[in-house]
Amino acid sequence: MSFPPSPRARSGPRRRSLLAVAPAALLVAGCSAGPGDSGAGGGSRPSAADRARARAARDSGELVARYDAVVAAHPKLAERLRPLRAEVVRHAEAFGGTADSSPSPSASASASGTPGSGKAGPSASPAAVPAKPKDALAELAAAEREIADRRVKALLDAPGELARLLASVAAAGAAHVYLLTEA
Repeated sequence: MSFPPSPRARSGPRRRSLLAVAPAALLVAGCSAGPGDSGAGGGSRPSAADRARARAARDSGELVARYDAVVAAHPKLAERLRPLRAEVVRHAEAFGGTADSSPSPSASASASGTPGSGKAGPSASPAAVPAKPKDALAELAAAEREIADRRVKALLDAPGELARLLASVAAAGAAHVYLLTEA
């Protein structure tokens, strides 16, 4: 038994026409160059994407130094922070940065001895760790939240693959905030 056609008139595009146009629209959107894409690397200035990637790597490196400082000040938190810190190290590497893979007090001391790079970031002074472990975790969570928010804003201007990476790492940072603030 077949159903009779609906007596009311259809308005708007039909499903078949939408299905036919959608792949073409996605292809055009995926292949267009964004404002930060130059196609050819002829300029001496790095592209906006390169600057965003470098900033994200630097932020992750500074966050690793913060984790190291908290672990150095509160050794009892080391086991809890180890997996989160390892994730942040992987984030730095994904953005093309480097971070040493083993926490050490000397690494946090050397990181805190270097002056900040231009703008004041979340780790203006990684050596200044609160005396109470709970406060130290809250400060670490605030740094994670600030960096995740900054990455969400940066992905609006980032080209495809970098935008996906920024979104993924921002989501991981939001998860870190949750894990750091939960008892």
